[in-house]
Amino acid sequence: MNKRGFDHWVTTLLIVLGLMLGGCGRAKREITITLSGSTSVQPFAERLAEEYTLRNPEVRIDVQGGGSTAGIRAVKTGICHLGMSSRELKEDEKDLNRILIARDGLAIVIHPTNPLDDISLDDVQRIFAGELSNWKGLSGIDHPIYPITREEGSGTREAFTGLIMKQSKISPGTLVQDSSGAVREAIATNPYAIGYISLGLVNERVKALNIDGVTPTKENIDSGAYPLTRPFLFVSMEEPKGKIKEFVDFVLSSDGQKILEEEGLLSAR
Repeated sequence: MNKRGFDHWVTTLLIVLGLMLGGCGRAKREITITLSGSTSVQPFAERLAEEYTLRNPEVRIDVQGGGSTAGIRAVKTGICHLGMSSRELKEDEKDLNRILIARDGLAIVIHPTNPLDDISLDDVQRIFAGELSNWKGLSGIDHPIYPITREEGSGTREAFTGLIMKQSKISPGTLVQDSSGAVREAIATNPYAIGYISLGLVNERVKALNIDGVTPTKENIDSGAYPLTRPFLFVSMEEPKGKIKEFVDFVLSSDGQKILEEEGLLSAR
């Protein structure tokens, strides 16, 4: 074989080896963990997944919303590995493995230009039941109130119903949004709207109201002074194993819990 032929042979061999190694690398990334459920938990799960995959590039984590009930059903039917829930499990769901990843406050939010700063739980209930329909008696603004709620099956809605509405029902005329982000956006663009979202999702576009004089802060949630609190959960059919367990362990580790605290939640510890 002459030198030119030898050089061509070596080049071809290197290309083949490169393709083989590249293929191995791609195959290694085929470890996928799927999460589905609460849109309140979703952005925090995405943040955790981002950090975990930076440390473990061979793993891909797909995080999807759909609501707490949908996530729990997805776990039961084997569609996803981990469900996300922003409410406690119901009796017929308690056969699932429950993993508390954080605690959250439920914030009652309005447009930043609304002068109201404090509201009672009774008035919130009356607004969403359709019994209190004008801002005049609350903030002095003579204008109809536009309450915004989450859809049926939402863990955030079920937490709100259990904590505030009790035996009362949300008025059929209440505007319904299918995610916490959509509720926040609707309120951010309507000076006369009111709704509820995760305290961890509150930003400068909306204002969180004090409840009966208590400010919605992590400290007040931790002490029990703030009345609107709920769990953030992962659920699975059985105790997680393999890479799923490693991801859950990361979420519950000091590093994972620090990320959640930096994002506005309270540690599960």
